[in-house]
Amino acid sequence: MMQPSFLQIASTFKAVFLDSYGVIKNYNGLIEGVPQAIESLREKGIAIRILTNDASRSQEQQAEGFYKLGLKSIQYHEIITSGMMAKQYLQHKILHGKIGYLGTENSAQYILQSGLEHIAVKDINLDDINDITAFVFLDDEGFDWNYDISKTVNLLRRKNIPVIVANSDKLYPVSKNDVAVATGGIAKLVENMLTKKFIHFGKPDSQMFMYAFDELNQFGTFNKNEILMVGDTLHTDVLGGNKFGVKTMLVLSGNTRADHADAQIDASGIIPDFICSSIGI
Repeated sequence: MMQPSFLQIASTFKAVFLDSYGVIKNYNGLIEGVPQAIESLREKGIAIRILTNDASRSQEQQAEGFYKLGLKSIQYHEIITSGMMAKQYLQHKILHGKIGYLGTENSAQYILQSGLEHIAVKDINLDDINDITAFVFLDDEGFDWNYDISKTVNLLRRKNIPVIVANSDKLYPVSKNDVAVATGGIAKLVENMLTKKFIHFGKPDSQMFMYAFDELNQFGTFNKNEILMVGDTLHTDVLGGNKFGVKTMLVLSGNTRADHADAQIDASGIIPDFICSSIGI
């Protein structure tokens, strides 16, 4: 059943975790009413953290992007990205060799700062891969879809190395009715072809929620039952929040359409605690 007001529900919590794309912004920019909703949360003393599976930009770049859209109150420490989690893993686990990647140079510069050399899959010579010690799916741009995905498959067939997926999203909306394939969708395709299991970061896995929870508690004392996770996707935002043990809200301003929501909830078994049209309404 549709709940009457995001703010009415959110006001009963001490902290709100917000997904970014589909909740705060979309293909048109900021979703209507979002700046006012964010300001209302701040006036009530409710802590805000943005949890995004966008691994292509740093916290500072994300905050700058919100500022340019007109949302000027978001601080970089309030943003937690799946790229941060992947970056930490690489820094601690991959200690030698080169890291191959599929994605843009910008995201590679941000995530692959482990002190090791990184190399785009288009520049890898498949006959000389001894020094490739890990591979990362970064984002869905910056490569030739007709050539580099197949090259990735052949690299990973030839060499058994850790494979990291920095963004688990399978798709994202590009208009009211249409979506595009995201990094997680490409990775899942390759994973299924190779019958291998990659290392996924971002929602619905718990690393990002745990990081956000620990970071939040540096500024006060927060229990899980005092936190609301708000997202537009059942299989990432809502499932991740449910698994972590916080209350969850599905908003219908992004990936999940109002006319499909009930059927998708029934089919998936992923049940949000609340459903609203948008945080801006």
